[in-house]
Amino acid sequence: MQGNVKVIGMDCATDAKKVGLAMGTYRDHGITLLETKLGSDGNSIAEIIMNWIHEGDKVVFAIDAPLGWPENLGNTLFHHLAGQALSVESNLMFRRETDRFIKKTLGKQPLDVGADRIARTAHAALKILGELQQANNKMEMAWNPEKLNKMAIIEVYPAATLQCYGIRSDGYKEKGQQAERDEILNGLRKVMDFRCDSIHMRQSADVLDSTVCLLAANDFLNGDVYFPSDLEKAKKEGWIWVKKVSSQTNFA
Repeated sequence: MQGNVKVIGMDCATDAKKVGLAMGTYRDHGITLLETKLGSDGNSIAEIIMNWIHEGDKVVFAIDAPLGWPENLGNTLFHHLAGQALSVESNLMFRRETDRFIKKTLGKQPLDVGADRIARTAHAALKILGELQQANNKMEMAWNPEKLNKMAIIEVYPAATLQCYGIRSDGYKEKGQQAERDEILNGLRKVMDFRCDSIHMRQSADVLDSTVCLLAANDFLNGDVYFPSDLEKAKKEGWIWVKKVSSQTNFA
């Protein structure tokens, strides 16, 4: 993928005040971080994002939230009646193919969108994307970095991206874990160009995760990611784009 692309990272939450946002640019195979915000900054999430977009921009939205549901879940529940037994094993019903792939490949288990509160986060993310679509017309999921629409959407998973880069990927979410967030920032500075103050990222894990979303988008735009083996299934359920790692990498 060549050329300049504006990249907007969003760490989603059901509470708009906890939505982390980051904006940067992709150029020459790298990411420059320009600005970060927390959803509590005033305007609606969609309004904040729209203020970052200018006429003529090509934009990739990297979203930390499931953007689809397990195919087996819908198929199984469509004809199910209360009290009836379920024939589908729970992990096949509540987890998507991409969730199982991430677990098998990286040892990280994304939350089950079919059986967890993350479903509400997914709903909130899709609501924000719906508002953006109303304002910006055509936005579509991206499946090929060489064939991007003007407004493209990808799903990412910051914890998996951090792990792929050998950067701390857990134990940094709590308010008092600023030292742990500083450790992550030090790692990110080695692989991204920071052109803004890091205060929001040091104070908020949500904003920090939205910044990692930009790094995941960089991997996608470079084509340095795992592609789904079943594209049609991925288009139904969604797909987490994450950096390819060496077969010798040990995540234990």
